[in-house]
Amino acid sequence: MAELVTFGETMLRLSPPRGTRLETEGELDAQVGGAESNVAAAASCLGVDAAWCSKLPANPLGRRVVRALRGHDVTPAVAWDDSDTARLGTYYLEYGADPRETTVVYDRANASITTVSTDELDTERVADAEVFHTTGITPALSDATAETTRELLDIAADADTLCSFDLNYRSKLWSQEAAAVVYDNLLPRVDLLFAPHRDGRAILGYEGDAAAVARGLADDYDLDAVVVTRGAEGSLALVDGDLIEEGIYSDETIDAIGTGDAFVGGFLGELLANGDGMLTPATVETAQSYAAAAAAVKRTITGDVLVSTRAEIESVLADDADGIAR
Repeated sequence: MAELVTFGETMLRLSPPRGTRLETEGELDAQVGGAESNVAAAASCLGVDAAWCSKLPANPLGRRVVRALRGHDVTPAVAWDDSDTARLGTYYLEYGADPRETTVVYDRANASITTVSTDELDTERVADAEVFHTTGITPALSDATAETTRELLDIAADADTLCSFDLNYRSKLWSQEAAAVVYDNLLPRVDLLFAPHRDGRAILGYEGDAAAVARGLADDYDLDAVVVTRGAEGSLALVDGDLIEEGIYSDETIDAIGTGDAFVGGFLGELLANGDGMLTPATVETAQSYAAAAAAVKRTITGDVLVSTRAEIESVLADDADGIAR
């Protein structure tokens, strides 16, 4: 069975070429991507056996997602929706350049995953995994996905599977108030939390710097480890009372979409590959460095998914050892 199992939505991303507009361009590039499957793909780059659980339409678009993930050495474990209303969520990405921002338009309402239930999924795969990971995007999609997320976290916890969660707040999906209620319900089930500093402050109400936010989250939700991400300032982890800081390796960017997922996948991949899935100051420090290197590599790749190897990630670690901002 897989060492890492993730759960969430994967969509089709459609983008016009850089420098063109969605409203005028005739050709769109198609890529497959979703937060949780991106994490699984990034972890697989480091040699981890990863699987992704979801619900997909039983049509060519659903099969395209499965083929794409298999191409990233991720095992799809999906429920197939053969109803007349089955559909795959899509999103449209228009690249920006200063002063015009990159914009995203979602078309994901009533996608097949919004009706997912726990009894449709391979829960034994979740229970047998060393790590189960999901994000705050998934419970935002529907009441069904929120309930299934909670139930899968319970199944994982009951089996002593390490439960990993990324807040991953999306303002286009729900309000800060709605997200806070669901986070407050889910986080007591979590062992390892990834939280952007801005979300810990704005949504969950923690004040202060990243260390204060990490301590507040760990104390209030009895978390084994918290990793607070800070954009260009890198990340800060709290584990066993120790604070561990990590900078970034590079912010040169071809495509920033999926950078956070590559960070999480790099962290979990190294934690599983060489840390035995144990959250200690030593394993977390190493996992953080791999996460930062994976994120830097992802920024150089078009599309949502990190395409790399352990050797390439380790070459980044070796080459930048003297120059990394810490």
